[in-house]
Amino acid sequence: MTNELQVLEKEIGIENEHFEQQSHAVETLFVNEFIDGILDPSQKMLGPVKDGGTIIANTTPGCWGPMLTPTIRGGHEVTKPVFVEGAEVGDAIVIKIKSIQVTSLATASGHDEVINDRFIGDPFVSVKCPGCGKLHPSTIVKGIGQHAIRCSTCDTETAPFKMTNGYTMAFDHKGNIGVTVGREGARRIALDAKNYMRTPENSIQNPVVALAPSDLVGIMARMRPFLGQLGTTPSKAMPDSHNAGDFGSFLIGAPHEYAFTQEELDKHRTDGHMDISRVREGATIICPVKVPGGGVYIGDMHAMQGDGEIAGHTTDVAGIVQLQVSVLKKASLEGPILLPNAEDLPYTAKPFTKEEKRRARELAEEFGVKQVEDAFPVSIIGSGTSLNEATNNALSRAAKLFEMSEPEVMNRATITGSIEIGRHPGVVTATFQVPKTVLKKARIYKPVKKQYD
Repeated sequence: MTNELQVLEKEIGIENEHFEQQSHAVETLFVNEFIDGILDPSQKMLGPVKDGGTIIANTTPGCWGPMLTPTIRGGHEVTKPVFVEGAEVGDAIVIKIKSIQVTSLATASGHDEVINDRFIGDPFVSVKCPGCGKLHPSTIVKGIGQHAIRCSTCDTETAPFKMTNGYTMAFDHKGNIGVTVGREGARRIALDAKNYMRTPENSIQNPVVALAPSDLVGIMARMRPFLGQLGTTPSKAMPDSHNAGDFGSFLIGAPHEYAFTQEELDKHRTDGHMDISRVREGATIICPVKVPGGGVYIGDMHAMQGDGEIAGHTTDVAGIVQLQVSVLKKASLEGPILLPNAEDLPYTAKPFTKEEKRRARELAEEFGVKQVEDAFPVSIIGSGTSLNEATNNALSRAAKLFEMSEPEVMNRATITGSIEIGRHPGVVTATFQVPKTVLKKARIYKPVKKQYD
């Protein structure tokens, strides 16, 4: 065990037995266990799974269900992290999304508003029953509608959020189209909530369809599922929905046990909560390893979303995910790198055709340029309290990783890529073409080449 790893374990209180690998790692790991909303590196992980192995998970719906369940303390209900064989601090884990299948038959969502007397400091993390005063009270679903979530002890309404404009959406059996339903349809779904949501057996969340919202009726939407949460475990315990620079800012100076300083947040977060619609089947994500084994976790599947998740929430669903994971040794990253499907790349970042390369070489020769770069697209993820800060974070991470000046990164992103919104208020991707020689030096060339060549 390296000195760096020992220092990290001492610093964050990780006991060695939590990360001792079993006698053998498995080729395929089936995951159907979930955390209580806190990504805690001191907790034992599932696995290990082999380097190059497969993770298959039945994931729970994201935001709204956990937001209506005070015993879930992080805003989401993601899978228990998985130990990947051979992953050490300072490495990276390459996660290839092999397939995503929505299993929910319906869901509900909408724009939220907090109810101030039902939490302390943060409605995602520290819910307090306004009746009996219990923190993180257990709840029951009593009837349907906005008032259905009640404290198990005193029968007081306890959900810290309400919908200001919401909808219930049903999905077709082929998983291609969703349609928002009216009052009677929403009621029908709410009365059989867990069946329609297909909530996994080990999930403890209250199903959001129980609220039966129906402000929007008859809207048709195309389904293209993706993962709002996919990443590696941060090196200090934090709420899962706050594992990014925008939501994580709620932890700075917070009046609860998961308070961070800005420096701690920047050091420990892994930006696993991205809500980037391009994190879908066929894409690859390269994630930093900040704890032994990496701790790969999954959740917050969405049926569809445009850039920004501008309403704050979208169509959270349960589903089956298949991932392939492999270790990149000594590929030290500050945050994740996304390799989207080629059709999801900005026009200026798409891989060049043979004909385009031939014409570029001819033009270069005409002007005395001896060699044209052999380059590939990458999307560097950045996060912060605003889109401007997130953009600066992505550019800074790219400059450090590729040993370029930030102005050079800006130029490359301008003419060979784009800045795209993942989540409003503060997750972006800085996408641009990076020379093969630079990718090799950063130790990420192989997965990039595999994705696009």
